[in-house]
Amino acid sequence: MIKKFHKYLTFVFFNNLAKISLVFFSLSFLLNIFEEIKFFEYVEVSILLPIGLTLLNIPTIFFELLPFVFLISSMFFFIYLNEKNELIILKNNGINNSKIIFNLCFVTLFFGLFLIFFYYTFSSNLKNTYLNLKNKFSNENEYLAVVNENGLWLREDLGNSVNIINAKTFKEDVITKITISNLDKNYNIIKTIVSEKADITSKVWHLEKVKIYDPNEPNKLYEKFNYYSSFNGEIISNLFSNLNSLNLFQLHNQIKNYNRLGYSSIDAKVHLNKIYSLPINLVLMTIIGSMLMLKFKFIKSKFFMLVIGVFFSVIIYYINYFSTLFGTNETVPAELSIWLPLVILVLICFLGLIKINEK
Repeated sequence: MIKKFHKYLTFVFFNNLAKISLVFFSLSFLLNIFEEIKFFEYVEVSILLPIGLTLLNIPTIFFELLPFVFLISSMFFFIYLNEKNELIILKNNGINNSKIIFNLCFVTLFFGLFLIFFYYTFSSNLKNTYLNLKNKFSNENEYLAVVNENGLWLREDLGNSVNIINAKTFKEDVITKITISNLDKNYNIIKTIVSEKADITSKVWHLEKVKIYDPNEPNKLYEKFNYYSSFNGEIISNLFSNLNSLNLFQLHNQIKNYNRLGYSSIDAKVHLNKIYSLPINLVLMTIIGSMLMLKFKFIKSKFFMLVIGVFFSVIIYYINYFSTLFGTNETVPAELSIWLPLVILVLICFLGLIKINEK
């Protein structure tokens, strides 16, 4: 009988989770579709393209909203049980409030693991496809940037020729060990510029200790040389800011490549810890939603309870947001900036669960 109750509770919870998820998916679609339509405002394309891009982007947006989805779903779960007077039936059969919440936490934890190892991989692949498709209509499509084990690679399309740029390190608007290969459209070498160091604060790069190799002319040496680029340090940093398009394996490789390059990997570490902390985060949101309902179960209005849920969601969001800012600014370690708010929430939930069976 107890097992049947647990199965029933799991079914009711996931039923409410599916409904709330559908609502959040719909809201995400409406908000994103207008952004995509605005992006193509001056480009003649079919309406199917903005719709398709929106569908590719929604899974990533929804992934960011998952903690709030679980908080509100757990609230509606208890609203359902309360309306059916099933909480009393469960208590009469030996299933008290703590057992109900434990059941929810158990299924939430395992579902959270599924989300980070399978759903996130799926959403990151869609996000990568989304960015590649959208990049075709961007004014900066002719510029590409990659970080790998060989350092920083940049590609600039100059019209009649292409520049391939490689730098061994990139830190604080300074790159070192630079090779700039100027190629024609058939990728035949025109000339090569080699430099020990360059300041790329602006789009006019200030190169030092420069050698220019030209097959048709004698080699040239310069102590100082200005190279006019389409990139500067800020633009290059922004090119690597969308980490949602990388799966877990790619994120780990990206951190290794950033470290080899000397480029700060703090954003990637923060993002990776946010992903790994998701199952715990979802469990805590489920507990908080449950405690809110058991604390305020005298309130019958679903709308008012939804307002309470949104209010607490906003508070928790800004606590996590400001903590993450401390991590990205390197005020505190990346790991601490993500896990410290969760530790605080664990303590709050523990205190709330002590007398939960009296509710």
